[in-house]
Amino acid sequence: MEVKRPIRIAIAGVGNCASSLIQGIEHYRRFGNGRGAVGLMHWDIQGYTPADIEVVAAFDIDRRKVGRPLHEAIFARPNCTKTIVADMPESRVLVRPGPVLDGVSQHMKEYDEDKIFIPDDRPPCDVAEVLAESGAEILLNYLPVGSQKAVEYYAGCCLSSGVSLINCMPVFIASDKAWAGRFAEKGIPIVGDDIKAQVGATILHRTLARLFDDRGVKLDRTYQLNTGGNTDFLNMLNQDRLKMKRISKTEAVQSQLSTPLEKDDIHIGPSDYVPWQKDNKVCFLRMEGRGFAGVPMHIDLRLSVEDSPNSGGVSIDAVRCCKVARERKIGGPLNAVCAYTMKHPPEQMSDARARDLLQQFISGQRG
Repeated sequence: MEVKRPIRIAIAGVGNCASSLIQGIEHYRRFGNGRGAVGLMHWDIQGYTPADIEVVAAFDIDRRKVGRPLHEAIFARPNCTKTIVADMPESRVLVRPGPVLDGVSQHMKEYDEDKIFIPDDRPPCDVAEVLAESGAEILLNYLPVGSQKAVEYYAGCCLSSGVSLINCMPVFIASDKAWAGRFAEKGIPIVGDDIKAQVGATILHRTLARLFDDRGVKLDRTYQLNTGGNTDFLNMLNQDRLKMKRISKTEAVQSQLSTPLEKDDIHIGPSDYVPWQKDNKVCFLRMEGRGFAGVPMHIDLRLSVEDSPNSGGVSIDAVRCCKVARERKIGGPLNAVCAYTMKHPPEQMSDARARDLLQQFISGQRG
């Protein structure tokens, strides 16, 4: 029987999402054979379990994280997600300083230090060099929303070092033809853009929009308003950083309708920052439509969920699928994986179809 090698990953942005993912990997590692484990879409993907994922490099810009061992940095401020594994094993990985570029919004200076990013004053490392030296195969991008230049810098480092990119935030790389073409040309798999949660606001909104459409109910208007208290929501108070995020979330829902709504009839996006919510996200969703004989109906829904662990349940599958693609020597965007795990994939489709195609990909029936 072939012995599987660890999946060596690097992480850009050691924030709440990275913290949840890293703790989650350790949580599932302690289950051994997976019996009794809950919260995963797949325990085994082509022989790879969560225990096979190993973090070999990490990058951040915050002085409370840079230079610290990863097992300490994931609990450093301004991180505020729930603790999954308090007794994390010691890590030999030190968080390296990445370039700030456009990764920090200036409005954050108006808030307390324990809630904001505090840039380190050390010069940034050579990210491409660190990726190569660490033996990383896949880089997960968890940079803040609006970090266009920073994300493109890391994407370029992936291309120069032969490392795959899983782009978990809304800067369009996998769904941009030029960037996608560069990854395809070099034979490097890429997954993106803007990760879905396991059961979050977007996946729920998409499912209900598809339900209306499939059941013959005309959706007339809808909104999705979200509040939270982590750095993601604080960062997104700057409206200038939200363009791609709004496009990503809106297109994710519009793609499920036979006839997309007019722009004034759909509003999706972050609403406000509520510090005491910390990593808890609350979604307020309303859908107004007309059913049989034009009789009106509406849905009002409130969803409360821990934001960062919710994305970890998807990232852990995206990592293993990307590893499988590397073994199969598939380059460019992995369409089925992107469609199932991301809000803004290169090709939008229903979640049911995306899941079918993902299962075919995992089994080797599709490239």
